[in-house]
Amino acid sequence: MNSLRGRLLLFLFSLAAIASVAIAFVSYRSVLQDTDEIFDYQLQQMALSLRDQGAVPDDHRAALADPSLDYVVQVWTIDGSVTYSSHPNRRLPPAVAIGFSNAEIDGRPWRIYSTMARDRVIRVAQPLAVRKTLAAATARRSVVPVLAAAPIVALAMWWLVSLSLAPLGSLVASVKAREAEALNELDAAGLPSEITPLVNALNGLLARLGAALQAQRAFVADAAHELRSPLTALKLQLDLVRLAPDDSAREEALRELAAGMDRVHHLLEQLLALARAEPGGAEAKFGEGDLAEVARQAAADTVPLASARGTDLELDAAQPVAVRGDLAALRILARNLIDNAVRYAGAAGRVRAAVLVDAGQALLRIDDSGPGIPPDERGRVFDRFYRRDSGDTTGSGLGLAIVRAIADRHGARIDLADAPLGGLRVDVRLPLAPPA
Repeated sequence: MNSLRGRLLLFLFSLAAIASVAIAFVSYRSVLQDTDEIFDYQLQQMALSLRDQGAVPDDHRAALADPSLDYVVQVWTIDGSVTYSSHPNRRLPPAVAIGFSNAEIDGRPWRIYSTMARDRVIRVAQPLAVRKTLAAATARRSVVPVLAAAPIVALAMWWLVSLSLAPLGSLVASVKAREAEALNELDAAGLPSEITPLVNALNGLLARLGAALQAQRAFVADAAHELRSPLTALKLQLDLVRLAPDDSAREEALRELAAGMDRVHHLLEQLLALARAEPGGAEAKFGEGDLAEVARQAAADTVPLASARGTDLELDAAQPVAVRGDLAALRILARNLIDNAVRYAGAAGRVRAAVLVDAGQALLRIDDSGPGIPPDERGRVFDRFYRRDSGDTTGSGLGLAIVRAIADRHGARIDLADAPLGGLRVDVRLPLAPPA
């Protein structure tokens, strides 16, 4: 049963039914026992009242001889002869003990009380069947209130459960009535303390969802803006190819068109990489790998660009450094950082990359000889589409944004500082893989 209301009612009804049956049973048995003791007390008091008298008075004789009276009273002498019997046709067996005893008379069990009085034995007897019938009737009457109260208690439980779950129903109705774009917080006022954590968690989720949607809208708007310029340039370059007056001009226009297409292709690749790196993107395939090997592959990807620019690119990654993460994403991180360093190092610049273990963490360090980044701008370079004025250096403004997204998914820390080569130093610190 998946219904919370149904489970609560089932458990409460079951508990109430078990409790009612237990109370009724205990009450029934208790009343039976108490009634039996009362009947014994009546036998005893009747016998003692006759013992205190010298003989059975006439008025008592008439009352005791009443056929409707289920008691039998007899007075015996010491030698065993009966001097008085309220029912002459009922003869009790000889007294074998003073006090209470049970005997069978005419095939029926009886309860007998005997007491001594001078030279006489006074005996009072009652059929056990009569006692049990009267006791059972009394016990049943004591159980009736419990059974009668059970439906009332069940209705009260149903009402209380419905009343207690009403705030949850109101919360569900409030959420159902919301529009898809309504991401404002749910009102937690007046809700039970058990539901408040759920509402707070939902409000936190709505806040994160709102931030994610806002970031997505900003991303789409920025991407559209960034794509508009290169696409417009491609259209103009295509027009130049079509309107070229001679073959030489047409060849130059085609080279410009090819370069523009390369820029658009690079921008699209960066957009896809950022979309995959951000939370909610493609599922990361985490595993254990060597950060030094990742850096070597990233450096190899950047060698053509460094050669074209005459940049001296060095990598110190001789010792393996085990990390756990998405190795493909870490390769993109390292490649973007090295690519960025090569682009900003300038012609005949220098770039130094290293992978080492520092303070119990894996460290990817990249230094360049470029102009560096002033401290007041270092917090902005990770924003999407942010580009500093870098002379002839072109880019999409997404490289460092991708680096930050990948680092966040891996719990890594990025630090920017001045490099000994004169430019920028980038340190990426990742947790080491646990030892096998």
